[in-house]
Amino acid sequence: MNETNDKKPENGIGKPKVGKPKFSFYWIYALLALLIIGLQFMNNWSSSPKSVGWGKVKEIVQNQDMDRLVLVNKEFAEIYIKKEKLNLPRYKDVRPGDGFGESKPQYIYNIGSVETFEKDFAELQKGVVKPVYIENLPRRNVWGDALSWILPVLLLVGAWFFIMRMMSRGSGGGGQIFNIGKSKAQLFDKDTHVNINFSDVAGLEEAKVEIMEIVDFLKNPKKYTTLGGKIPKGALLVGPPGTGKTLLAKAVAGEAKVPFFSLSGSDFVEMFVGVGASRVRDLFKQAKEKSPCIIFIDEIDAIGRARGKNQITGANDERENTLNQLLTEMDGFATNAGVIILAATNRADILDRALLRAGRFDRQINVELPDLEERKAIFKVHMKPLKNDDSVNAEFLAKQTPGFSGADIANVCNEAALIAARQNKTEIAKQDFIDAIDRIVGGLEKRNKIISPQEKKVIAYHEAGHATISWLLEYAHPLVKVTIVPRGKALGAAWYLPEERQITTYEQMFDELTATLGGRASEEIIFGKVSTGALNDLEKVTKQAYAMVVYYGLNKEIGNVSYYDSSGQQEYSFNKPFSESTAQVIDVEIKKMIEEGYERAKALLLDNKDKLAQLADILLKKEVIFREDLELIFGKRPFEEHSMESFQNGLNDTAKNDQEEKNAEQKLSPEVESENEPVTGEVDESKQ
Repeated sequence: MNETNDKKPENGIGKPKVGKPKFSFYWIYALLALLIIGLQFMNNWSSSPKSVGWGKVKEIVQNQDMDRLVLVNKEFAEIYIKKEKLNLPRYKDVRPGDGFGESKPQYIYNIGSVETFEKDFAELQKGVVKPVYIENLPRRNVWGDALSWILPVLLLVGAWFFIMRMMSRGSGGGGQIFNIGKSKAQLFDKDTHVNINFSDVAGLEEAKVEIMEIVDFLKNPKKYTTLGGKIPKGALLVGPPGTGKTLLAKAVAGEAKVPFFSLSGSDFVEMFVGVGASRVRDLFKQAKEKSPCIIFIDEIDAIGRARGKNQITGANDERENTLNQLLTEMDGFATNAGVIILAATNRADILDRALLRAGRFDRQINVELPDLEERKAIFKVHMKPLKNDDSVNAEFLAKQTPGFSGADIANVCNEAALIAARQNKTEIAKQDFIDAIDRIVGGLEKRNKIISPQEKKVIAYHEAGHATISWLLEYAHPLVKVTIVPRGKALGAAWYLPEERQITTYEQMFDELTATLGGRASEEIIFGKVSTGALNDLEKVTKQAYAMVVYYGLNKEIGNVSYYDSSGQQEYSFNKPFSESTAQVIDVEIKKMIEEGYERAKALLLDNKDKLAQLADILLKKEVIFREDLELIFGKRPFEEHSMESFQNGLNDTAKNDQEEKNAEQKLSPEVESENEPVTGEVDESKQ
């Protein structure tokens, strides 16, 4: 069906409704251009007098054809010819002197000196019966003078409007210059609803419980207010980048079925003074009109940074004015207004304390990196639209991606699809996902990078040293694969499968530190010298040793002291939280810890030098080796067998205890029913 046929006639007459033309500033530009052209045309039309020399003036005076001579502004002389003389052949080159209701001169003579001209003109008229006397006339060009100051002003105003229209064109909300203080929030309501709901958000079960409660507040407020409860005013989503804070807010917009205002913290920042505070006022004004509703401010740290910390600009800052207005609005509207504020940030430590207090953000919801089960659920969500073959297993991929955020997992799935498409496959295989993980973690393979055989041998022994130490130490991360193919900036890389721990002991961290130093130790043992290839390893162990000594209290000399500042205030201080003598002790202990780990790695490698050489030879031949290759050389890790045995015994003990409790309950139940007596407290305790 045509679009024109769908339009309904206005008032039933049959004519389609014609909207009023939209006003455009280009019309003003066109009118100004026409006005300037018209004035120029009129000026050219009126400037018809012919410029002549002194000879022509002398001829006109001698023939007594001159009617008037007007000296204008003592600059030029206007010569008027008698009307009865204009019909003579010698004046055919000039028009009649009447136009626009006034007489016009026929000739113009530009004079030099006024005194000389008057003297020469008087000499010229000697003996003339009816001489012509000079008339002095001061004249102003009204149009020229007006345009000289009006036109520049009009050009400046036009340029200003043009620049502001160009600036506001890509700014979303705000419109013209007079609407610059309006809020830029994007509104999602029943007409522009969001299709994402909580079923699309995986791996954030604890956060979803609290968020769902907020949604329930908006759907059934009486359920809580009848008991005397108050609807929370705000919830702050805090977590590392890519964990799904913004996605969670989108799900709230899709589930709540109420108006949802979405904007970023940087939308309040503008080059003009007072604009941020004005936009905050306008945002809350719109929200109150749409109540009940939700306001979502993403990256709130753009305006919520703690006040008074910037020593350069001082406290009179536009960002601080915006924050003050936000604090006032959050604590100013009525308690049951139905306006709930959601905000997201990954830098909660720098937010102003007044913003985090109860009554503004009543709840702080931590959105952490997903664990194994949560990563498995996230993989299942992102693999739904993909065409995978039977080899793809979400649980296997979840185990291969420790420390990955939800955004990283989405990127893995997308990269796997691109890799499969690049190879003209019809389905995505397990190897494509593994290649995608390697691509994201290590970077793109650079097989064309020129590496000499000696350098390649050093790299092979370096990576073999890492693999050997990590295999021989109990708490080091188990190896997945090792490669000497350059990736990104790295000349070689080793992939490990870290154990997901909530707390870490000194022994575990020291084993990891020793394994990191295994590459450099291997170079020294085999070649008798070290290279610059261990830069990343040294940086990593130095930071880890510093954290163990200064933050975690895992050093005997420093003792049970931590200089860690969780509030983030220390970054604004130019002083260290410890004395100079303590700093010297810290330096000594860090160096001592690293050297102990290095000597430990060298001792382990010397005891297994032949196996290290075998592993490096295989690595030079294959370029990539896996866990199975290490098992052929070193055998199975005894630590893993012990841990698996303990884990299996724990499972058996748990199952045995569950079965005993179940048997006890089944034994007690018939006795109570047969005796038909109430259960005593003693029986209840035995059941529990």
